Amino acid sequence: MSNSKNFYINGQWVAPEKTHDFDVINPSNEEVCATISLGSEADTNKAVAAAKAAFCSWSQTSKAERRKYLAKLLDIYKARSEEMAQAISLEMGAPQDLARAQQVGAGSWHLDGFLKAFDEFEFERDFTATEKTLYEPIGVCALITPWNWPMNQIVLKVIPALATGCTMVLKPSEIAPLSGLLFAEFVHEAGFPAGVFNLVNGDGPGVGSQLSAHPDIDMVSFTGSSRAGRLISVAAAETLKRVSLELGGKGANIIFADADEKAVKSGVIRCFRNTGQSCNAPTRMLVERSRYAEAVEQATETAKATTVGPADEEGRHIGPLVSEMQFGKVQDLIEQGIAEGAKLMAGGTGRPDGLNRGYYCRPTVFADVTPDMTIYKEEIFGPVLSIMPFDTEEDAIAIANDTPYGLTNYIQTADDEKRRRVARQLRSGMVETNGSGFAQGSPFGGYKQSGNGREGGKFGLEEFCEVKAVSGWTS
Repeated sequence: MSNSKNFYINGQWVAPEKTHDFDVINPSNEEVCATISLGSEADTNKAVAAAKAAFCSWSQTSKAERRKYLAKLLDIYKARSEEMAQAISLEMGAPQDLARAQQVGAGSWHLDGFLKAFDEFEFERDFTATEKTLYEPIGVCALITPWNWPMNQIVLKVIPALATGCTMVLKPSEIAPLSGLLFAEFVHEAGFPAGVFNLVNGDGPGVGSQLSAHPDIDMVSFTGSSRAGRLISVAAAETLKRVSLELGGKGANIIFADADEKAVKSGVIRCFRNTGQSCNAPTRMLVERSRYAEAVEQATETAKATTVGPADEEGRHIGPLVSEMQFGKVQDLIEQGIAEGAKLMAGGTGRPDGLNRGYYCRPTVFADVTPDMTIYKEEIFGPVLSIMPFDTEEDAIAIANDTPYGLTNYIQTADDEKRRRVARQLRSGMVETNGSGFAQGSPFGGYKQSGNGREGGKFGLEEFCEVKAVSGWTS
């Protein structure tokens, strides 16, 4: 990638103000696959200044004009999707099939969904016969995105910001920055005016903190850990800017005795997808006691049948964890699970057989997990499933809600009334039932320490708007 060491500022690829190289590691083989630059405060200030200068004109463009740019961006994204798949696979270890269908596919799916929502979105709404409510762009936005679903999160932030008339500075994860750089090429090719979209690479303590506290940033939209979300909230508090957070999760998958016979297997596969590196993964499997022993056996068989391999290989396997740091964290938590008395049914510490290089983790299942255990409480972010029994509907709800997180919970039952009744009582922003996926434009976000705000569709558009009341609009 020719611009890997440059930043995209004010419509041009520019060299950093100071040299600070950072190696991007291919997690499949632990080798350097690219070198980027980490930005300085001077780079951050330059990008924010460009976005601020562009806001006045971009915020006043017509809805039709902004849609034209967005439609062109979608066409470019689709035409260059294979490039994007290879970038994501290389930087964060998504296997080829997953990278194409789900990692890249999530971006185009959300972009298409935003276009549909944008067509129906009313920026001027009648409140009374004489009063209007205006939805106006909030201003200059800092968009800070993670490494685990790069395009999913970049699109969920950049597109609604562009659509509503905001300008922005994007800081992708420095661990997986290649997809973000490629996306900046797409934006440039689409012809967006200079300064509307800017990209500066950097780490959290550097560019991330600078953007969060910058007086000319009106909003920070962040996806990542709850720990980092708290730090961003503190940094942003000084200027009282809006902060939208999509953070961690510890989802419960409640499987009642009457659930479909494939519920356990599909739950394990869903937990292990993207090597378990998803904030909405169903990592705690709660099974009604009469079916518990059978479920543990099924989950164990599914884990043992799950294959692990390099990202550049085709096939339905899981790839490596994203980094040495993430590998070490997951290994430590597996060790804690064993030490604290959870029953190890599959997997465990170390790499799978035959994989001696790369950040590969053994698909792991623990049974008889209890609320006092670390693996019950902490987000592991790896292919590790915890299983525990419950006796009553009330028990299942209490266990599911027994977490500081509240992103996504799951319910499996043939009883429709029970399914709806339980869903109403789960303290999470999303509840997936009987394997039915969410619709395009559905609001994505959580309760409690899983964050605030919603992404996707009309909800994502409203997130980047200020609301203005104007009286006497019609005399």
